[in-house]
Amino acid sequence: MASLLFVFDMDDVLYDYDWRVRMRLLGELTGHDLAELRRRWWHPEGEWRAEAGGHGTAEQYHAAFEAAMGVPVPVDEWVRIRRAAMTPWPASFAAVRRAAELGEIALLTNNGPLVEAHLATLAPEIAPLFGAELHTSSFYGARKPDPAVFRAVLAAYGREPEDVFFADDLAENVAGAASVGITAHRFTGAGSLVTAIEAFAAERSPA
Repeated sequence: MASLLFVFDMDDVLYDYDWRVRMRLLGELTGHDLAELRRRWWHPEGEWRAEAGGHGTAEQYHAAFEAAMGVPVPVDEWVRIRRAAMTPWPASFAAVRRAAELGEIALLTNNGPLVEAHLATLAPEIAPLFGAELHTSSFYGARKPDPAVFRAVLAAYGREPEDVFFADDLAENVAGAASVGITAHRFTGAGSLVTAIEAFAAERSPA
């Protein structure tokens, strides 16, 4: 029998992600206010498309992002700003470590290929835990809650849905995972996450 697979969202599950901080810092760098940043990039044909694999490489993403901004945005500054919006949640990391004792762990975050390329820098606290299994939705060519991204994860790890647990803070993403048969948990805190992980593993333990 295949080992259990525990898949975790990143933003607002493992880290507090303050999008307003990111937008403020990007505004300072680019000279655009929040409304203009939204108009230029944070819309279905911009960031959402990138998260679904619309820009195949980090370099292509960066070029498209700079073109949309209309000003230079150095990669190191882009990464610094993204990281500045993230606050680690150690209690959630402890839940991941417990899951790693019970099976295999993987990350699935709705982000584009530039985040994919720099996840170890953006999330250094969890990089040693997940190793090579740090991936964004762009890696799979679809974004949550599209069931296609969850099917792609199942195929990549060679798992049946009943052997997979998924945690996310958004109800629509939880529903997307559940629609393909994955056990999906809506994150409301580290304590309930650990409880859900333990219950999932116990239900699948040999009698």
